[in-house]
Amino acid sequence: MEPLEEARVIANKGLDGCAHARSGGRRQVLLVDRETLDAMDLRPGVIRENITTEGINVNGLTLGQRLRVGGEVTLEVSAVCTPCDQLEKVRPGLRRELYGRRGMLCRVVEGGVLRPGDSIERI
Repeated sequence: MEPLEEARVIANKGLDGCAHARSGGRRQVLLVDRETLDAMDLRPGVIRENITTEGINVNGLTLGQRLRVGGEVTLEVSAVCTPCDQLEKVRPGLRRELYGRRGMLCRVVEGGVLRPGDSIERI
């Protein structure tokens, strides 16, 4: 994962070019908050999140919660992301450390273009 100047988000699919973008899937977009990454001394993208937020407690979001990202994109929280074995490649024990803090999976209700610094709010 690497930072992008902009990303196209496709309704009911995910981020254009993402391996997890699938029509109808629950894991169309993975949100992780910067505060969790900072607390674990991890850089954004290293745990393969699509969007790193700041100032919103991603792990405190409820299923079904809708979020407006930037001026166009609407996401709906669809599932809690369960830590997987891939995290052990980042750092031994990270899977256990991230249990309950791995982030939230979302489906894309309305697509559009996202850019770094775009606002994110509950709707």
